[in-house]
Amino acid sequence: MSSEAVKENKSSPSGENLAPDGSVVLTADKHFGAAAFQAKYAMRDAFAGTITGCMAIPLSIGIAMMSDYPIKVGLATVVFASLVGWLFAWFRPGNYIGSAGIAAGLAPALALGVATFGIENMAFCIFLTASMQAVCWYFNWQKYLLVAVPVYLVEGLLAGIGLKIFLKFFEFTYEIPEESITEEFWNEVRIQMLIISAVGFAMFVYLFSKFKDIQPAIPYFALILGGVAVAQFVAVPMIYVEDVDLVLRLPIPTDVTFTMVILMVLFCAMLATIDVIEQVMSNAAIEKIDPLKRKCNSNNSLLAIWVANMGSSFFGGMTNLDGLAKSTTNRLAGAYTKFSLVFIGSVVCFFMLNTEYLEYLPKFALAAIMMFSGYKMIAGLVHVTHYGPYAMMLALLTGLLVFQLGIFEGMMIALVVHAVIHYMVYTKHDNMPGRDVIKRYFENLKRDSSNLQ
Repeated sequence: MSSEAVKENKSSPSGENLAPDGSVVLTADKHFGAAAFQAKYAMRDAFAGTITGCMAIPLSIGIAMMSDYPIKVGLATVVFASLVGWLFAWFRPGNYIGSAGIAAGLAPALALGVATFGIENMAFCIFLTASMQAVCWYFNWQKYLLVAVPVYLVEGLLAGIGLKIFLKFFEFTYEIPEESITEEFWNEVRIQMLIISAVGFAMFVYLFSKFKDIQPAIPYFALILGGVAVAQFVAVPMIYVEDVDLVLRLPIPTDVTFTMVILMVLFCAMLATIDVIEQVMSNAAIEKIDPLKRKCNSNNSLLAIWVANMGSSFFGGMTNLDGLAKSTTNRLAGAYTKFSLVFIGSVVCFFMLNTEYLEYLPKFALAAIMMFSGYKMIAGLVHVTHYGPYAMMLALLTGLLVFQLGIFEGMMIALVVHAVIHYMVYTKHDNMPGRDVIKRYFENLKRDSSNLQ
């Protein structure tokens, strides 16, 4: 094979090198373990993983709190998912720089599960979710999801969740210590707390806009360190971490009825679907920011996800995926392979085992980070404008339904509305028989998915 032919081999998943002029040269050779470890990138990956691990701490804390899960369990999930992600990268790489962890998009759904089934039954729900994802992985059904469920509907779903997250953590911006509470709600201490929160949030947004394309971890470090410094001079509410025991046990449900089991199955189907769709969408973005332009394999990512989910169900853990925020930080911090996950997991593991250090984090600093995450999810609606006015209206409707009714109800109603509108257009406007409309849908589904991995 000629050198020109090798350079044109854009689909080669490994063996990439950088030319002297900075361009990417892809070789035809495949090196075993290229996704999990390459000696020439080891130091870069170690540095990137350490930075991303520090940045993942406040995000993971906020997501665990939003999910009504113990913070320590959330951190344990990140550690386990990082280990699984790195191990599977040796032989089934999904992406090359993605950072595994718990996802903000699933936080309200998990909180719904905790409220409906009880925290004691959530391990079974996660196990059932992983089992459904395993079936999806085995038959490679993930390639159909973004066709069956339009991207703009998913963006609307995430926007609704983002609004929930924003409002949930906005309460932290004016929370004050118990000893400062008076009959007058807006007393001097609360106003002072609101001013501190506003300054912290503004600083975070400014630094993020300045360093997002260079080193997005800087605003996180600045906000956390600044918050810790402020807390030394001003009495502010701090994060409390419950020191729960992480015990291995079988994910068996307790005190459930037949009706509850049916609800669990539907709930887990929703969890599995959202988790897979978010990973497919994240992979599309991770592929674009990969420094060596390597192709992602979403079905391989799904393999790591369901294995990590199934494993975490044995210690009461949460769902996981390769989140875009942490993956972007990992990339800009210098990561080239999944070896960075070893250091991400190590940093998170340290704080999981030493939770007393987490109680130095002020709530207002966590609020700024999570409110910004919620805002970014809402801002994703901007992407929908490319699909036209119908897509935007459906996305907005989905977001409002999710915010008002919940993820499952909002998603189902939006899908029904979408299906009815298309059915009416084809049958009334195009005079197409109903049977042909359904047949055409499945034909288009098969055709449009033929080029997806």
